[in-house]
Amino acid sequence: MQTEHYSPKTIAKKGVVIDGETLTMDEMIAVARYGAEVTINPSIRKKIQRSRDYVEQAVEKVVDSNLTEEEKRPWLIYGVTTGFGSHKDFIIQSREEAKVLQRNIILSHACGVGQTLDSETVRAMMLLRLNSFAKGFSGVRYCLLELLVLMLNHHIHPIVPEKGSVGSSGDLCPLAHMALVLIGRGEGRIDQCDPIKGDWETLRCIPGEEAIAVIHSEMQDQNIPYPFTLSYKEGLALTNGANVMTSIGVMAYSDSFNLLRNSDIAGAMTLEAIGGRTRAFDPKVHAVRPHKGQVACAENIRRLTQDSTLLDTSRDVHDSYSVRCMPQVHGASDDAMDYVKRVVEIEVNSATDNPLFFEPDPPPQDGADDLLAYSAGNYHGQPVAIAMDFLGLAIAELASISERRIQKLLDKHHNQGLNPDLCLDPRLHSGLMIAHYTAAALVSENKVYCHPASCDSIPTSSNIEDHVSMGTFAARKARMILENAKNVIAIEMLCAAQALDFRVGMLKQADVNSVTGKPGKGTMTAFRIIREAGVNPLKEDREIYPDIAKVRTLIEYRHIIDVVEAEVGELYRYK
Repeated sequence: MQTEHYSPKTIAKKGVVIDGETLTMDEMIAVARYGAEVTINPSIRKKIQRSRDYVEQAVEKVVDSNLTEEEKRPWLIYGVTTGFGSHKDFIIQSREEAKVLQRNIILSHACGVGQTLDSETVRAMMLLRLNSFAKGFSGVRYCLLELLVLMLNHHIHPIVPEKGSVGSSGDLCPLAHMALVLIGRGEGRIDQCDPIKGDWETLRCIPGEEAIAVIHSEMQDQNIPYPFTLSYKEGLALTNGANVMTSIGVMAYSDSFNLLRNSDIAGAMTLEAIGGRTRAFDPKVHAVRPHKGQVACAENIRRLTQDSTLLDTSRDVHDSYSVRCMPQVHGASDDAMDYVKRVVEIEVNSATDNPLFFEPDPPPQDGADDLLAYSAGNYHGQPVAIAMDFLGLAIAELASISERRIQKLLDKHHNQGLNPDLCLDPRLHSGLMIAHYTAAALVSENKVYCHPASCDSIPTSSNIEDHVSMGTFAARKARMILENAKNVIAIEMLCAAQALDFRVGMLKQADVNSVTGKPGKGTMTAFRIIREAGVNPLKEDREIYPDIAKVRTLIEYRHIIDVVEAEVGELYRYK
């Protein structure tokens, strides 16, 4: 792992070197989102060739030798010299059959449906398969790794439907769609990247044969066969592994960590807007219940509200739970996200296909160069599936408590003298009333998405593959929850900024005795960014959706967090 932290944008300028062992999530994001160039560490070539030699030897023993059926049995390797799934007892009879088998697994497994995965997810999938192969346990040719690198660096992205995986044996169906373009089948797109925003734009969608032809000359220069034909084990290696769920998970984790910090900023703005009590955030309180995320959130709130003259002006003895318990709730989500981070970091540098090839332990004394094939279950997505369900729940709670703070800001009975629904003239205008309805709808929708996918299983392949993870759906649900939560936090920031307009005297409050003052160092910065982005104070009713979209964009592109942290320092969290 890196000892010094670089942002994905910075990494993208330097490029990413793949060795199977040290890929970080930030490097994944640099490649997937910001188009970082990929190279392979040449030191891995020997170990890749070693496992490849064993695969070649096994095929030779089974189809080209005069061995008896009993003598061939140790060389019967699942998916190499036998069929797949419930066809595992059928034995391959020739080298040509062994190659056709690999092509056919790609063709037969490409049966996905639904919307297509975005370019960054597809790039992350390709990168993870590449990194898994680089570990040297998969038995593939080195040229397959080189081909994946060429596709990534030339922004050739297979079109992959999002539905069809049960999460074991890995993400078979979507990975098959990814692999189609390598052999000139399926569909692909040529994309270009905005390296500042991390957005991808599709230039054209073309058949897979035309997509792979774009790098025809580069393939020839590197002695990569063109047209590319899969060899022994390679179709199976390309389709095994929990790479789709992990790819979605990495991007969702990164964005949820950003959202977590923005949730602290939104909550701090609300705390000031209602003149909230500071004792709930005192270090002494959290020292006697020292959950790391809780301690971190309380520290963030104190730092964001430093120098505020609005705090401790509430008429209440203490604040509602949604304000007073921010450290406990945000902190619990932080701790949950840290668990997700640990799981995903392990998965990113794991060998997840089947079978895998290892040296005998202890190594043979006579100098023999044999490896052993292990048919096992590293492709099973359960670790990632549970983590993705957990991530979805953690994100949903950030939105849930935010919605309650939105309601508090708008309710004249609980907002400490602010105008009802934060509008200047309640006789003629609704103000931000219905923005809360949108937040409530999104939070309610998230409750449905929070039902765990990882506790479900459905047997497949004639009951051979009789327990599956549903991890890809768990990851997709987490991402849907995240998209809703971004909008909820954006709505809270929109409402809190309007409330602060009243508090700083920019808008006239109905209650002439209501408190005015100055926000804190961090919250004032966030407030200023929102107003400078063209989200103007709401003086009379207008369409609200463009304002929500603008604030959401400030969150997504990390503009708020970058500028606020430049003012108050990096917001603390458990690391």
